[in-house]
Amino acid sequence: MRPLPWRSALPVFLAGVTVTAVFIINLCDWIFDCGCRSWWAGAVDYCNIHDPNSRHCPWCSVGNLGFVLVFLGIAIPQAALSLFPRSWKWPWRLLAVLAAFPAAGWAIGLAMGWWMGYWD
Repeated sequence: MRPLPWRSALPVFLAGVTVTAVFIINLCDWIFDCGCRSWWAGAVDYCNIHDPNSRHCPWCSVGNLGFVLVFLGIAIPQAALSLFPRSWKWPWRLLAVLAAFPAAGWAIGLAMGWWMGYWD
């Protein structure tokens, strides 16, 4: 199976990854109820990583490099959906790329939360 040319897939990928970049911190709070807010409303200033007496949010406690890896864990499926399957028209491709954001984010969040004992 051949992928789409990048010139066709790039706009869809950039739209999806932009939504991910803007709202990933909101997804963090949605998954972990940790107190994170939108980038423009304080971001991690209110996250439970600042409370020594609470469990610490898995995404925020892994530091900047870890957060970048979480972001890449979402962006890679978005890139794949931007390129495959070749027969999809761009609106369906965009819908799939946008849906990959919460789907992959939830999968990563649940795995990290379980691995780090967040919900024990």
